[in-house]
Amino acid sequence: MFTFETTDQKEVRRFRIAQFNGRTATARSDGSAVTGYVRSVLESKSSVPPRWTITIVPAEAKTRTLRPSSRVRAFVEDLY
Repeated sequence: MFTFETTDQKEVRRFRIAQFNGRTATARSDGSAVTGYVRSVLESKSSVPPRWTITIVPAEAKTRTLRPSSRVRAFVEDLY
């Protein structure tokens, strides 16, 4: 899990929308990027300006699956 704090309200809104819709979000910090699902967005009410702690669970790297080969050829070969 990746946890970071921010004071940017636009960024927090983007993460909340991603969490609500079940989509992945990308967080950039110090030149590195983490893409994953937003687990929580917590506001620290005691800080001025408002600060949020965001937790992201990294998403698995998607591997492209190949389509199965056509079965027409095997069927035609069985006829002859």
